Amino acid sequence: MTRYVQPVPTPDDPYTGDPLLRSWLERHLGPAGHAAAKGRLADLAVDVTGPLRAAHADAEAHPPALVRYDPWGARVDRIDTSAGWQAQRAAAARHAVVALPYLPDARATWGASARVVQHALLHLYAPESATFSCPVAMADGAAALLSLPEVDAAVRDAWLPRLTATDPDTAIVSGQWMTESQGGSDLSRSSTVGRPAADGSWRLSGEKWFCSAADSAVAVALARPDGAGRGSRVLAPFLVPRYAADSPLAGATVAADAPAPGVTVHRLKDKLGTWALPTAEIGLRDAYALPLGDPAVPGLVRTMTLVVVTRVHNASAAASGMRRGLAYARAYAQARQVAGGRLADSPLHRATLGALAVDAAGAFVLAGHAFALLGRVEVGGDPDAAAELRVVAPLAKLATGRLAVASASEYVEAFGGAGYVEDAGVPRLLRDAQVLPIWEGTTNVLALDVLRAVAREDAGVPLLRRLAAAVDLARPLSPALADTLATATDELRDRLGEVAAAPAAVEVVAGARGWRCGPRTR
Repeated sequence: MTRYVQPVPTPDDPYTGDPLLRSWLERHLGPAGHAAAKGRLADLAVDVTGPLRAAHADAEAHPPALVRYDPWGARVDRIDTSAGWQAQRAAAARHAVVALPYLPDARATWGASARVVQHALLHLYAPESATFSCPVAMADGAAALLSLPEVDAAVRDAWLPRLTATDPDTAIVSGQWMTESQGGSDLSRSSTVGRPAADGSWRLSGEKWFCSAADSAVAVALARPDGAGRGSRVLAPFLVPRYAADSPLAGATVAADAPAPGVTVHRLKDKLGTWALPTAEIGLRDAYALPLGDPAVPGLVRTMTLVVVTRVHNASAAASGMRRGLAYARAYAQARQVAGGRLADSPLHRATLGALAVDAAGAFVLAGHAFALLGRVEVGGDPDAAAELRVVAPLAKLATGRLAVASASEYVEAFGGAGYVEDAGVPRLLRDAQVLPIWEGTTNVLALDVLRAVAREDAGVPLLRRLAAAVDLARPLSPALADTLATATDELRDRLGEVAAAPAAVEVVAGARGWRCGPRTR
C-alpha cells in the first residue's frame, strides 16, 4: 500500500503575487515612483522566498541562549543567537528596511512617500523574519527620536548613522527598556532613576522587566531624573549602550563585546511566541547613558515620537502576517484534495478565505495609511497629518493586533491537523500574533489613549473628515457602500460628541472598546 504524502503548498511571490500591495504603491507613488521602488521590492522578495525563509526556520529552531559566565568565572552576560538570526539582521540592513526613510536619495526620490516604500519593504520582510521586525521597529523609533531637534547634535551624529546604516558590518539595531514589573503600562510607577555625571552623561539605576532585542548594541530607556518628582510626564528617554565597546566606563582591557559596566542581564524570558527574539530582564547600576533631549524638561512627550513609530510598525507586522498566512492557506487549499475535489473549490472554504482576505486587506490599508501620515509629518511637517496620526496610530495598532490573532487562529484551522503540528510552521503564526495586541499598549490601554486624544486634542475631527471623504469617494462606485459608510460616520460623530462632553463618565470609559474586533460569523 502506497503511503499518501501531502504535496507541499507553495505560496505566490510576496511582491508580484500581491495585487493589493502593487495597486497601493501605484496609487501612492504614481507609476514613476512605483517603478523606482520595484527593484528594491523584487530583490527583497527573492531573498524572502529563499535564504531568509531558511534563516527564519533556523532562528526558530535555535532560540537565543544566555551565557552568564565564561569558563574562568568572569561575568559575561553574553546572548548567543543563531546564524539565522544574524542573517535576518544583515538582510534588514542590506535592504534598508530601517534606513530607507532617512536616506537622502530616498527622500529625493519619494519625498514623504519614502515611508510608503518602507511600509512595502516591511510587508515583505516581517512575516518570515523570525520577528527580527521587532528590533527593526525599535531601531526606527530610536532613529526618529534621535532626529528631533532638541536632541544634542553630538549624540545624534554618533548614533543615528549607525542605526540607519545599510552596511551589515556597521549597522546596529536598538532595544527598548521601559517596562518595569511594578508598573507595566502604568509608567507613573517607574522607579529607574537617572543622575547626571560631571561629563554631561548620566548614570541610570533600576530594574527593567521586559527588554526586547536584548542583544542590540543600544537601547532607549525611560528613567526618572533625580529630583524630578512623581508621575509619568517627567520621565525622560536615555540612550544606553549595551556593550563595553560603546561605554566610556569600560576599561581599556575589557573585551569590546563584554556587557557595558552597570548593565546586567538577569535572565531571558520564556515566552509564548517570538522564540527567536531575545527578551530579557535587565538590571542597571550606575549604567552610562546619554540624554535624548533636556532631562529637566518633561520627556514623555519626546518619547511618544518613538512610540508612534513602533505602533505603526506593530500594525504593519500584524497586517503582513495576516497576508502571509492567507497566502499559505490559499496555497494549501489549491493542493489539498477533499471529498473528491480541491479544497479551494469548496464554496464554504472559499467564503472563509474570502472573509479572511477582506480582513487582511483592511489591516494592510490601515497600516499603510498610518505610514503615509507619518511620512507627511516627518518630511512636510503637515499639521493635518499630525492631528490625524494622533488617533490613527493607536487605532491602527489596536485594530490590526486583534484581527491578527483572530485570523491566525483561522489559518491554523484551515490546515486541519497539520496546522497544529509545529514542524509545519503554521502554529507559529498564532503564537507570534498574540504579542501584537500587547506590545506598545494593550487594547484597553490604546482605547483609553484614543479617548484622551479625542477629549483633549479634538482628535476625532480629522478622523471624521477622513470618513466623510471616503463616503464621497465611494458614492459613484457603490451607493450602497457609501450609505453604509455615511451611517457609520454619523454614529461615530454622535459617539465622539459623548466622549468630548464627558470623557471621564463611567459609561464612556467602560465603552471605550465599543466595537468588536474578532472573527466574523463565517
